[in-house]
Amino acid sequence: MTLKGKLISGYLVIGLIYTLYSWLFGAYSYASFAYNLGRGLIWPAAMFPAFGAFLGVIVLLVVIGALHLSRR
Repeated sequence: MTLKGKLISGYLVIGLIYTLYSWLFGAYSYASFAYNLGRGLIWPAAMFPAFGAFLGVIVLLVVIGALHLSRR
């Protein structure tokens, strides 16, 4: 297994653990497993709110750049 595969596997395992914790014991335990799975897939943004804001800015800049380039 390559380093890339190990990193992706580690990310997904941490996401699954975060999903199970949120679904069973966390503040979002009232929500469905699918909702918590979605939060688990973006676990860095869910665990670290500042990182979530940073990702939001990046997505916003990409969208603005794509709109700007599509007008040309």
